[in-house]
Amino acid sequence: MPLHKGPDDRPSDAAPVRRLSLNPFYGAADPVGGMTEAPPRHKLPDGPLAPMSAYQLVHDELMLDGNSRLNLATFVTTWMEPQAAVLMGECRDKNMIDKDEYPRTAELERRCVAMLADLWNAPDPSAAVGCSTTGSSEACMLAGMALKRRWAKKNADRYPAARPNLVMGVNVQVCWEKFCNFWEVEARLVPMQGDRFHLDAATAAELCDENTIGVVAVLGSTFDGSYEPVAEICAALDDLQERTGIDVPVHVDGASGAMVAPFLDEDLVWDFRLPRVSSINTSGHKYGLVYPGVGWALWRSPAELPEELVFRVNYLGGDMPTFALNFSRPGAQVVAQYYTFLRLGRAGYRAVQQTSRDVATDLAQRIEALGDFRLLTRGDQLPVFAFTTAPDVTSFDVFDVSRRLREAGWLVPAYTFPAEREDLSVLRIVCRNGFSTDLANLLVEDLERLLPELRRQPHPFTDDKQAATSFHH
Repeated sequence: MPLHKGPDDRPSDAAPVRRLSLNPFYGAADPVGGMTEAPPRHKLPDGPLAPMSAYQLVHDELMLDGNSRLNLATFVTTWMEPQAAVLMGECRDKNMIDKDEYPRTAELERRCVAMLADLWNAPDPSAAVGCSTTGSSEACMLAGMALKRRWAKKNADRYPAARPNLVMGVNVQVCWEKFCNFWEVEARLVPMQGDRFHLDAATAAELCDENTIGVVAVLGSTFDGSYEPVAEICAALDDLQERTGIDVPVHVDGASGAMVAPFLDEDLVWDFRLPRVSSINTSGHKYGLVYPGVGWALWRSPAELPEELVFRVNYLGGDMPTFALNFSRPGAQVVAQYYTFLRLGRAGYRAVQQTSRDVATDLAQRIEALGDFRLLTRGDQLPVFAFTTAPDVTSFDVFDVSRRLREAGWLVPAYTFPAEREDLSVLRIVCRNGFSTDLANLLVEDLERLLPELRRQPHPFTDDKQAATSFHH
């Protein structure tokens, strides 16, 4: 029994209950004008909110997101130095496309292109052409457009009656399938077979004909982190041209590897040193070490980029050439890329990427030593490795492991491989700048803690494998 009973202040039917969204003193400086009702979630509220109230509502909801530093699924950069963040804040309102109004930002973009042309051994870095993009997906679209237009001009007597095709491994990033769909190009996909999980030179050459606009070679497969044999592919295409006269250019999708191989695999020939490589793309926001989103597309020379694809506009002032799928975008990421190039230099990039590779190879060995897993790759190319359960493991599968690690805060993707190896389900770990040895130790400790429970399961518990690891709209 309470000692005191206050008055009954419950509202009548005429006065509906007003649900507090948050403590008025928590969300706004003025409690009288603070938040007293939850705002609508799927339509605009009738009036404005106090800035702190709006901030707190959004901030609190975002706390339920995963921790990006523990996200071992993503390739994108999740840590930069504070000085880079300051520069990005200073440039977030600058429109990258407005080169007349922001000439210094445009100059930094030009310098980045020149630095990449030199890094990728362009025959004449001053003659190479390139541009920044919102990421590798846009860069791949632009490279694909250039390949198709060059092929169409060369085959004007047969196009559009002849249908162009693009040869690539089934392991390519989905942006290439989008390109083929959007630009009506036949995608000739080389399937995975046995323990070969990416494109091989002989099969690539076999699929080429007079309607092939190019071959895409991936320097760092999304599925397992392995490099495709770019030099072997080019040699096979050289042989094809010698036998048949068919001349097929190569585009290197270096989304990740183009910012790893130049520093750690200097003897690997994959870039513009190969005359057949006409264009290369990379993601500045992956191993380029910049927050998303920025990518880069470069062509060996102006001859590889048809002039009619470049538009010139003057309504922002000046004569402004542009080659992009979009128009307005912030200059902050381009500035951050230049800062990172300037800050690290070759030696700095080499140190960062070597550390990531060392963490990856060591972590792969430790996971293999647990005895429950079989490695597909070891992190000795991209700092990325894929592994599956050992043949004698029947009580759990990779989807169980992914689900249980998520409970501890780790985001480790589990997925099946593409056509002809759909029987193979794997886990993949991406080691990026900021994923330290200490964090790798914590991951192994959590895995060791979970394994005894997983071993005691009667069978794998994941029925809907896609729902177990994926977000759905």
